[in-house]
Amino acid sequence: MATTPAPAQDRSAVRTLLRLWPYVRPVRARLFTAAFVAIVASCVGLVIPLVLKWMVDGPVADRDPAGVWLGALYLLLLGFAEALLFGLRRWLVARPLSHVEASMRADLYRHLQRLPVAFHDRWASGQLLSRGTTDLMLLRMFLAFPLTFLLVNGVTIVVGVVIMLLQDWTLGLVVLGPAVPVMVTCVIFEKRYAKVARLAQDQVGDLTTVVEESVLGIRIIKGFGRHRSQARAFRELSGTLRGTELRKARLLATIWGVIVTLPEVAIGAALVVGVVQVADGGLSAGTLVAFLSTALALRWPVESIGFLLAMSQEAATATERYFEVMDEEVEGAAPVAGASPAGGGDRGLRFHGVTFRYPDAPPGSPPVLDEVDLHIRPGESMALVGATGSGKTTLTALIPRLYELTSGRITLDGVDITTLSRQALRAKVAVAFEEPTLFSAPVGDNVLMGADGAAGAADLERALSVAQADFVYALPQGTDTQVGEQGLSLSGGQRQRLALARAVVGQPEFLVLDDPLSALDVHTEAAVEAALRHVLADTTALIVAHRPSTVLLADRVALLSGGRIAAVGTHHELLRTNAEYAHLMSGEQSGEEEGAR
Repeated sequence: MATTPAPAQDRSAVRTLLRLWPYVRPVRARLFTAAFVAIVASCVGLVIPLVLKWMVDGPVADRDPAGVWLGALYLLLLGFAEALLFGLRRWLVARPLSHVEASMRADLYRHLQRLPVAFHDRWASGQLLSRGTTDLMLLRMFLAFPLTFLLVNGVTIVVGVVIMLLQDWTLGLVVLGPAVPVMVTCVIFEKRYAKVARLAQDQVGDLTTVVEESVLGIRIIKGFGRHRSQARAFRELSGTLRGTELRKARLLATIWGVIVTLPEVAIGAALVVGVVQVADGGLSAGTLVAFLSTALALRWPVESIGFLLAMSQEAATATERYFEVMDEEVEGAAPVAGASPAGGGDRGLRFHGVTFRYPDAPPGSPPVLDEVDLHIRPGESMALVGATGSGKTTLTALIPRLYELTSGRITLDGVDITTLSRQALRAKVAVAFEEPTLFSAPVGDNVLMGADGAAGAADLERALSVAQADFVYALPQGTDTQVGEQGLSLSGGQRQRLALARAVVGQPEFLVLDDPLSALDVHTEAAVEAALRHVLADTTALIVAHRPSTVLLADRVALLSGGRIAAVGTHHELLRTNAEYAHLMSGEQSGEEEGAR
């Protein structure tokens, strides 16, 4: 299973969360307004104890029913105003935060499309999915609630403490007694919770990977009766995640226990001291009621500290995971201005001393391709033949720059492919891979994906004819028929023909075919070859071939052996002059195969 980079052990949650500012900036006005409204609402709540003090020391002490009813009306209006203001805050943040989440998800998707294939080889798909779903949901929740209420509750606590000290400073000092141990507990909790939160979110990604692979590979699992082993692997990962979540719960329970218990003890002590002062005549009953009401009003802001810190740490971890992907460098450098074709001798497709080693290959390992020199002339078709694992597919992947060369150059009509933008390069080069991938979309859309927006029904019909894919017209909705995920509702040969149609629909200047007919029966293969000859007559093509019938489509053949081009000639020339080629074309089992990909 692919792994993700190890997270940094020491990081500032605040510094990490500040990276969200570019996404928050467009909606900052509404968020700041919502925070101000929430602060006003909390302060309105702190006015209620002052009204209670007035009622107890005034109308209640004076036995004035009218004053009591008036005080009750004040309390009702204050409560209504507080609820209305909090409702307004919720309305203010709902739409902009949905926009922030959507923008971040769109940016992540665009960035994933631009990242090199080597990145996707290295990362598990479930880890990427969890970053685009679970992590972004955590960030939206953080921006909607903890971010605002860390500020709101902080202001509320400060204002409440000032009110209590003004009421009676001795009682205020009693209530403030637990402040230091609570703050120390929060610091310790923050460090420990950050590590566990990161671990849990990575484990969610691993679990997502297992589920995704099980769904995509359901035919293999059922075909080999491996459902029990897959279920066992799922249970093990799920159990590991459960244990991590329980560790999070224990940490949260610990801090809540401290944060709830110490203030409650302090309030109880303040109540005892206050009652004694009232009995001695040093404090009015209304002042004690107001003081205790204010202290009780601060219970939620204080008790929520642990919850808000936990959500903030999870949001910081989610931000860190999100930007781990966004910080990855996208494909290639910018094209070089002023590049122009070289002389006529370099026209066509040419490999100049091409060497390639996979980025994740062990240090010191031999390259997959070593000083490959090959020239495919304009309008020529070249078959590429070699033992399994000799690097044929790797060589074809270098032409559209799915991977970057380790050294050397590849030129199209004399122009180095690294001087072209990828969009321009891939408009010139069309590829059909040995393992055809189709998308959950209509058949026609899958094929037209190989052309620009100018391609139409006539191009689609021509491409389907070349690929002998007329079977699509017998489907329930013809070319509008939806194919299942990865085209699994079609046979292997049907998928391969649609992939071939996708490669030729745009009438590319250069065509790269990786064993495009391997899944076809003999009669269909012959029909496709006959139609494909007309296409190859007008394009420059490199065709990975394993069978003589496919080799015969090409004008010349190149033999790839030991990461180098060992021989180039026609099929019949190589049969007479090269023993390795004759052995490969004989259909016998090859001896020792190369270990390269």
